[in-house]
Amino acid sequence: MQGALKPIKYDRKIGADFNATLNKRVRAYFKDNNISKHANLNMKLKTIFMVSLFFVPLGFLLSGLVQEVWLVGLMYLGMGLGTAGIGLSIMHDANHGAYSKKDSVNRWIGKIVNMVGGYAPTWKIQHNILHHTYTNVEGYDEDIQPPPFLRFSPNAELKPIHKYQHFYAWFFYGLMTFSWITAKDFKQLYRYKALDLTKTENPNFGALLAELIFFKALYYVLVLVLPILMIDIAWYWFPIFLFGLHFVAGSILAYVFQPAHVVPEVEFVEHDADMSIPNNFAIHQMQTTANFAPKSRILYWLVGGLNYQVEHHLFPNICHVHYKGLSKVVKQTAEEFGVPYNTHSTFFSAIKYHMKMLKAIGRGEIKGKYHVG
Repeated sequence: MQGALKPIKYDRKIGADFNATLNKRVRAYFKDNNISKHANLNMKLKTIFMVSLFFVPLGFLLSGLVQEVWLVGLMYLGMGLGTAGIGLSIMHDANHGAYSKKDSVNRWIGKIVNMVGGYAPTWKIQHNILHHTYTNVEGYDEDIQPPPFLRFSPNAELKPIHKYQHFYAWFFYGLMTFSWITAKDFKQLYRYKALDLTKTENPNFGALLAELIFFKALYYVLVLVLPILMIDIAWYWFPIFLFGLHFVAGSILAYVFQPAHVVPEVEFVEHDADMSIPNNFAIHQMQTTANFAPKSRILYWLVGGLNYQVEHHLFPNICHVHYKGLSKVVKQTAEEFGVPYNTHSTFFSAIKYHMKMLKAIGRGEIKGKYHVG
């Protein structure tokens, strides 16, 4: 993509009945059950738990009460789990505007990602605009545009090294959030400025850059500099533990998000020459997305309902605590209209098929797909 981002248009006429019926039934679901589409008590309790999972261990480190190497390592491990939990369950909903009906609440809760190494504005542009609007669309969805040694889309360039990616991809998944705390956010901020996307967050680019620098500096001071000063163990343990923190967080996030869009049953799309996709937006989301482990209540709670990625992509402005209930409505409507509802029965089966997909894409065994409506 060069210059301002050229928007892609979907065909509203295709699948219009499905879209209208689904939205009507979802509205009825909340009205009939007399519930809000935003956070409930369960969500608020989860917020306290996930935030504490990061900040309580950090508090122990900064207090100097923890001095043994193994305990320090345990604190960083807890912070890694907390980083993933905040990313999946808290800031994700807030930055979609799904946590609260108040924009100010969503904005401030969403900013918590800044405290765990990421940056809310660049995350929202990549995730909300590019990924959710253009799911699995070649050249637009950055989630299927990994570094050159990985290939997630059959529409991407095939290289000899990709033949082995189903073996080595798992290590690089662990580096996902490590890239947050180093160069990724800076590169994205400048790239999105060139694409004229940063104005969706703040028309003042200088303010965005200053905020980014401030939070990156604050993060390193809190998780690296101050612990080195407060804890009497060899300094080299801290970079090791920080790397471990992010390897844990990155692995968890990748294992949740990758089986949703890089599995055999989903589609990978290229737009027409006239910047259009001949498909209804809602149907496009269902054709490019998959659920997993729908019966696991524990996993549903831990991963912020993102095992219900179909429901999330259809209704990202609805808090994830409602996805399980909505899934029955979505599945029934999809079956009535002959629309695919992709799902894997367990988490491990989803991972297995993701690995098969990596292998097939890496060997050029799957050709690029294109919507026909």
